[in-house]
Amino acid sequence: MSNRSGNNLGLQGEKAAVRFLQTQGYRILATQHRNSFGEIDIIAETGKTTIFVEVKTRSSDNDGLPFESVNRLRQDRMSRAALVWLKQNRRLDQPCRLDIISILWKDPQSAPEITHYPNAFEPSARGQFF
Repeated sequence: MSNRSGNNLGLQGEKAAVRFLQTQGYRILATQHRNSFGEIDIIAETGKTTIFVEVKTRSSDNDGLPFESVNRLRQDRMSRAALVWLKQNRRLDQPCRLDIISILWKDPQSAPEITHYPNAFEPSARGQFF
């Protein structure tokens, strides 16, 4: 991880989040899923529950912890994108949740600090599916 530009750091963080979820027993269904309503970094499942994951990675906590940047606008977009995915994959009748994985990666030579927030936020009111 020699290039620590924001985009590269974000991609490295998403890869680390995938590995983390896999070690926790999650099955990864998709990464970097995009539709007309937004993007979902990771779509996973455990048991019969579908998990939509927003991954935020930072190299320092000077501007706050990574998860703090998931504002209401981002939550709304992710909720709508998740609803579309659930409809397209005929999973509206199954449980699902919206998670955040917060990664602080201060030193590229060290392992990142990964914090997983299951059920991090409720879906937006429009097009609610829970």
